[in-house]
Parts: sequence; C-alpha cells; structure tokens
Amino acid sequence: MDADANSALQSFLQSLQVEKRASQHTVSSYRRDLLRLQAFCDDQQLTQWGDLQANDIRQHVAARHRHGIGSRTLQRELSSMRSFFNYLLKKKLASQNPAKHIQAPKQSRTLPKTLDVDQVSGLLDTPADSMLEIRDLAIFELFYSSGLRLSELAALNLSDLSLTNKTLRVQHGKGGKQRDLPIGDKAIHAIEKWRRHRPESADPALFLSKRGTRLGQRSIQLRLERWCRKIGLPEHVHPHMLRHSFASHLLEASQDIRAVQELLGHSNLSTTQIYTHLDFQHLAEIYDQAHPRARKKVR
Repeated sequence: MDADANSALQSFLQSLQVEKRASQHTVSSYRRDLLRLQAFCDDQQLTQWGDLQANDIRQHVAARHRHGIGSRTLQRELSSMRSFFNYLLKKKLASQNPAKHIQAPKQSRTLPKTLDVDQVSGLLDTPADSMLEIRDLAIFELFYSSGLRLSELAALNLSDLSLTNKTLRVQHGKGGKQRDLPIGDKAIHAIEKWRRHRPESADPALFLSKRGTRLGQRSIQLRLERWCRKIGLPEHVHPHMLRHSFASHLLEASQDIRAVQELLGHSNLSTTQIYTHLDFQHLAEIYDQAHPRARKKVR
C-alpha cells in the first residue's frame, strides 16, 4: 500500500492511544490485526484503504480461517477492521466500511477449564521456600480472590490497593473501564507478607521482578507453570484458569450471576452466562453420582 495508506493506519493507532485511551495491549492487538490486512492488500495489489470491498474482507477472513485461526480471534480482527474503517469514514478517507456486515465463521463454544476447590487449596496452601515464591503465592491468591485478568494484575500498583478496606481498584480493565473489587482475607495476608519482602524500588508496581522492575505478564505465566510443576499439579494451569475458577466457584455458591458479571468486568451478561453451563455440568455430575435411579440399567 502507498505512503498515505500507511500514514492513515499510524494515525488511527495513535488516536486509539491518545483519544480513546486504549491500553497498550489493545493497541498492539489492533496493530497486528491491521498489519495482516495491509499485507493482504499488498498481495492483492490494493494501494488505498478505500479500494477494499466487502468481498476482499470476506476473502481475507476465509484465508485466515483456512489456516486454523479460531472464530473468536477472527471476530476480534473484524472488530479491529470495523473500528479502523469507521475512523477512515470520519476522516473522509473512505466511502464505506467493507467489514461492517462480515461475520466470522461460527464454531462451537467450549467451556473454560477450571480447578476444583481441592486443587485450588493445594495450589495456594503449599508453603513458599523463597522470597520469589512468597511473591508468587500473593499473585496466585489475588487471581483467585478477585477474579483478575492477567493484564489487570500485572498493571496493579501499590496505590491501587486498600488493604484496610479490603479492596483494590482496576484502573484500566478491558475497554478502559475502571472497577473496584473486594480482596479476601487469605489474599490480604499473602500480599502483606510479600510487601514485607518487596525490595525498595522507584517502580510503583505491586509485583516486582528480582531486578526491582514491574513483573511482566509472560513472567507471571511462567512462574505459575513452575509452581504447579513443583507441587505436582497434573493440570496445565494458566492465570485465566484461576479467573475461571473464581467465577465458577462464586456462581456455584451464590447463584448471583449479576454480581459475578460485575466482579469479572464483563460488559455483556451473555459472556458471564458460560459459567452457568459450568455450574449445570457440576450439578449433573452430582445427580449422576447421587440419584438412586440416575444410572440404573434397563433390562
């Protein structure tokens, strides 16, 4: 594509960061999605964004799908394209939004994997053997206590917590939204223990690396994998699994889906409703095990 098209893309990404106050993670995702679309345009010898037609977008999405890209990812990529073309329309750099009516291929909705309560207890109750493990256990407790996303936990600063009030503030959740969350007593105890060992640093981050800098998302993932190997947990556990477990266990105990929606920071209730399927799955297992005629063989 020509220089003007590239300039329009860079201006859009800058507006996301400055005007929309999108997170760095969101801006990076948009950049990747739109650079892929730009590469497609180069292959098709399209030089201007305004040259793209709905059939071109459909062709691009279909090619991505044939390469094994899932429906959820394609939906996000289409969302990036729609936002970009809305920006171009506003700037009079395009006459239509070719992605507006394009839908991603449908795929069956898979239920998120969760840990049961005993597995969570085993993960969190094993004593730490080092300062870094004290930090790690505070991280894992906070994931399960407050249902945080990985990006939200990594972005936490010391000033975002009020241990006296047993609350924390997510400053920039998904969509740039802010929300306040409770912190459980176990997590508070683990955080207080970590703060006594936390090295002095000018970095305001709650969780620091051993170099005294903010702990990155990938490092948190790797520390959780390492901890699970150490304690012999057979499941492949990732941070989002602790968030899923938080939601599933809370919904199972409270049956209050609206409260779980608020705690998770979901914009739409339909996103939270997947946990009702998990809850039903749990009830069905109990039924099969306990009902006197549930597994009775018919002769």
